[in-house]
Amino acid sequence: MATYDDDLRFAHVLADAADDITTRRFKALDLRVETKPDLTPVSDADRATEEAIRNMLRRSRPRDAVLGEEQGRTGSGPRCWVLDPIDATKNYVRGVPVWATLIGLMDGDRVVVGVVSAPALARRWWAAAGGGAWTGRSLAKASRLQVSGVSSLADASFSYSGVGGWAKAGLLDGFMSVAQSAWRTRAFGDFWSHMLVAEGAVDISAEPEVSLWDLAALQVIVEEAGGRFTNLAGVPTPDGGSVVCTNGLLHEEVLALLSRG
Repeated sequence: MATYDDDLRFAHVLADAADDITTRRFKALDLRVETKPDLTPVSDADRATEEAIRNMLRRSRPRDAVLGEEQGRTGSGPRCWVLDPIDATKNYVRGVPVWATLIGLMDGDRVVVGVVSAPALARRWWAAAGGGAWTGRSLAKASRLQVSGVSSLADASFSYSGVGGWAKAGLLDGFMSVAQSAWRTRAFGDFWSHMLVAEGAVDISAEPEVSLWDLAALQVIVEEAGGRFTNLAGVPTPDGGSVVCTNGLLHEEVLALLSRG
């Protein structure tokens, strides 16, 4: 089985460069924010961060393709780096510290490396296929991630990003079924919901509408921590348009409830 240790180390170098840009621009008085065609915000920090990572990949991994939220796909070949320069841009532009740079590496259809760096939270999470999932400030100072052992929905904590998307998708009844059945609900939101599942601090997270760059880095971390990561149809892919993330023990029950229109 191929090992991806060198790629994981390089992903941390990419994340360090991203952190340098994003932290300097966070709460900057001259931060420029525009609206994209899909009406979501994008800041000059999003664009600068993706460009910096792409430049480093161009120099050090010239044969690899790159897919980024801001610039689309460049290159071809089986290996593709998937980038979200700032996940939770709406938090970022409002001064809420819950945002992260997501860096994933796909080898074919499989995510083999993931790094999630949230410098304003002073947190980073990462994994490589077969190497376990970890969190800490650096590769040298890390603790292993493990999902929870909660097996009853009545004892489970459920985190999500918002209610509007579930209503828009016609799945509000299913969302409410899970929320009302769970012991606790909190909208930690975006990447953080899923990383909390990997940590075992939350047992379930779900989003009805997401893109590949929102999820690629997350899937390998959750799975290496012992969890399950699928779309609403139960397919274990980061490119399924939605995500349900659990400790594994609750997955089938949660999928069944969420599928109620």
